[in-house]
Amino acid sequence: MDTSIIFQILAYCIPAIITGAVSYYFFNLHIKNESNRRTFLLHKETQKAALPLRLQAYERMALFLERIEPSKLLIRVAPNSTDKYDYESLLVFHIEQEFEHNITQQIYISDKCWSIINTSKNTLIQTIRKVNMSDKVDSANKLREIILTDLIDKQSPTSVALAFVKHEVTEFLSI
Repeated sequence: MDTSIIFQILAYCIPAIITGAVSYYFFNLHIKNESNRRTFLLHKETQKAALPLRLQAYERMALFLERIEPSKLLIRVAPNSTDKYDYESLLVFHIEQEFEHNITQQIYISDKCWSIINTSKNTLIQTIRKVNMSDKVDSANKLREIILTDLIDKQSPTSVALAFVKHEVTEFLSI
């Protein structure tokens, strides 16, 4: 074959190959952009559907913390008898019951927030038990009184946890 024919064939093929490569590159880029756009839109729709569930979970946890706030809990749960141990058990039972009622909300809130709420609950139970072991406590009414006076001096664990929940919701909504 003549070399001029080979050069002529190459002169036609090289631009076609370059045009094909450029077309392939732009086609791939377009497909990736479309895939990213679809992923973004799907994520946006999922977030839109999940937002009410997450807010509801934070609301339920705020309600839980309000319900186990010592001042409110002690008013709502009156002692059945004068026995301080029965009253301690009754208070712990109510706290645990409230917690179990809201335990599924942990899937909608952050791990840190759940940990703080759980710690708050456990600290409150520990405080009730510690106060009940005191020599000053001789009846259920005295237990109520001392728990309330102890928590007047310092911030209750539930109010600390509630402040964290409020802060996290504020951050969550500002994103």
